[in-house]
Amino acid sequence: MKYLLLICDEGEPIEDGCDPRPWVDEMEARGVRKFGDRVRPASDATTVRVRDGELLVTDGPFAETKEQMAGFDVIECTDLDEAVEVAAKHPMARFGMIEVRPFWPLEFAGSDRA
Repeated sequence: MKYLLLICDEGEPIEDGCDPRPWVDEMEARGVRKFGDRVRPASDATTVRVRDGELLVTDGPFAETKEQMAGFDVIECTDLDEAVEVAAKHPMARFGMIEVRPFWPLEFAGSDRA
């Protein structure tokens, strides 16, 4: 099953102890990590909405929260337990948080999603 790891921080630069390369190398060697990357800060985000047929474009993130998405990884694991184990090893788990979110199974593509 594929999972999206949303790598979140509090918007402050973190230098010491947060090099993701050892984690990336380990997860790629295990065949778990499919791809991922850092993203630019929330201040560079653009939010797009369509309401009543009108396009609404605003600068900045959708939600005003302390935590901000700093990056993402797509992993493929046998189950949620393995996905949690992989997320717990990510260095940002010590400084921010990792949201683990499963992808919809392929057979649900195009169906109603709650």
